[in-house]
Amino acid sequence: MKKQCMVLLVENNAGVLARISSLFVQRGFNIDSLTVGVTECPEYSRITISMSGDGYAREQMINQLRKLYNVKKVEVLEDDSIRRELMLIKVKNDSATRADVLAAVDVYRAKVIDYTTDELCVEITGDPTKIDAFVKLMVPFGIIEM
Repeated sequence: MKKQCMVLLVENNAGVLARISSLFVQRGFNIDSLTVGVTECPEYSRITISMSGDGYAREQMINQLRKLYNVKKVEVLEDDSIRRELMLIKVKNDSATRADVLAAVDVYRAKVIDYTTDELCVEITGDPTKIDAFVKLMVPFGIIEM
C-alpha cells in the first residue's frame, strides 16, 4: 500500500466535496487526508486528497473523478513533489514538564500559539515523519487534543 496524492480543480459549489468523498466510500477506498481551499479564481476550489492504495486503486479513482461534471482537472502528485503537513496539538502545561516541552518546540522548529495555565497549543509543520516523531515525544507530557 503506497500513499497517493491527487490534486483536483473543481467548481466552487455546494455539494461537490460530498460527491467526491462519497465516490471514495462507494469504491471502498479510505481518504488519509483532505484539504480544500478556494483558488485565485473564486469560481473554482482546489482539493488535495491523500489516499493509500496500489496503482490500480489510483487509476480507478482518477478515472472515476474525471467523470464527475464538477471536476475540471485531476493531477497526480509524483513522489518527488514536496509534501508538508500542519498539526495543532494541545499539551498539558505543568511546571514540572514545561521546560522540556518548550525545548522540544524549539528543536522541532514548532511554535507555541496559545499558552494558558493548564495547556500549551503548539503548531508544527513538516513532513509526516517529523510530525509523528513530535507526537511520540509529546505523549509522556500528556496530549490533550490533536
